[in-house]
Amino acid sequence: MGKKICWTIIFITLALNVVMLQWTIEAYLGLEFERVFRYTIIAMISSLLALVTLFRWRKVEY
Repeated sequence: MGKKICWTIIFITLALNVVMLQWTIEAYLGLEFERVFRYTIIAMISSLLALVTLFRWRKVEY
Protein backbone atom coordinates (compact mmCIF):
# COMPACT_ATOMS: atom_id res chain seq x y z
CA MET A 1 0.00 0.00 0.00
CA GLY A 2 1.33 3.41 -0.91
CA LYS A 3 1.15 6.60 1.10
CA LYS A 4 -1.69 8.06 -0.95
CA ILE A 5 -3.81 4.94 -0.60
CA CYS A 6 -3.25 4.95 3.16
CA TRP A 7 -4.34 8.57 3.45
CA THR A 8 -7.38 7.90 1.27
CA ILE A 9 -8.44 4.98 3.47
CA ILE A 10 -7.90 7.04 6.63
CA PHE A 11 -9.93 9.95 5.23
CA ILE A 12 -12.82 7.71 4.10
CA THR A 13 -12.98 5.82 7.41
CA LEU A 14 -12.97 9.05 9.41
CA ALA A 15 -15.74 10.45 7.22
CA LEU A 16 -17.69 7.23 7.81
CA ASN A 17 -17.18 7.67 11.56
CA VAL A 18 -18.65 11.18 11.42
CA VAL A 19 -21.71 9.88 9.58
CA MET A 20 -22.12 6.96 12.00
CA LEU A 21 -21.89 9.33 14.97
CA GLN A 22 -24.64 11.49 13.51
CA TRP A 23 -26.85 8.48 12.75
CA THR A 24 -26.21 7.01 16.21
CA ILE A 25 -27.30 10.22 17.92
CA GLU A 26 -30.39 10.47 15.74
CA ALA A 27 -31.29 6.84 16.43
CA TYR A 28 -30.77 7.29 20.17
CA LEU A 29 -32.91 10.41 20.32
CA GLY A 30 -35.52 8.71 18.14
CA LEU A 31 -35.60 5.76 20.57
CA GLU A 32 -34.48 3.29 17.89
CA PHE A 33 -32.07 1.43 20.14
CA GLU A 34 -31.52 -1.54 17.80
CA ARG A 35 -30.00 0.86 15.27
CA VAL A 36 -27.76 2.50 17.88
CA PHE A 37 -25.94 -0.79 18.42
CA ARG A 38 -25.58 -1.42 14.66
CA TYR A 39 -24.18 2.06 13.95
CA THR A 40 -21.82 1.85 16.91
CA ILE A 41 -20.39 -1.47 15.70
CA ILE A 42 -19.86 -0.05 12.20
CA ALA A 43 -18.08 2.98 13.69
CA MET A 44 -15.86 0.77 15.86
CA ILE A 45 -14.83 -1.36 12.87
CA SER A 46 -14.15 1.77 10.85
CA SER A 47 -12.03 3.21 13.66
CA LEU A 48 -10.05 0.01 13.91
CA LEU A 49 -9.45 0.04 10.16
CA ALA A 50 -8.26 3.67 10.33
CA LEU A 51 -5.90 2.82 13.20
CA VAL A 52 -4.42 -0.19 11.37
CA THR A 53 -3.98 1.93 8.24
CA LEU A 54 -2.26 4.65 10.28
CA PHE A 55 0.25 2.14 11.62
CA ARG A 56 0.78 0.82 8.09
CA TRP A 57 1.34 4.38 6.83
CA ARG A 58 3.88 5.07 9.57
CA LYS A 59 5.74 1.89 8.61
CA VAL A 60 5.81 2.96 4.93
CA GLU A 61 6.70 6.59 5.71
CA TYR A 62 9.51 6.00 8.18
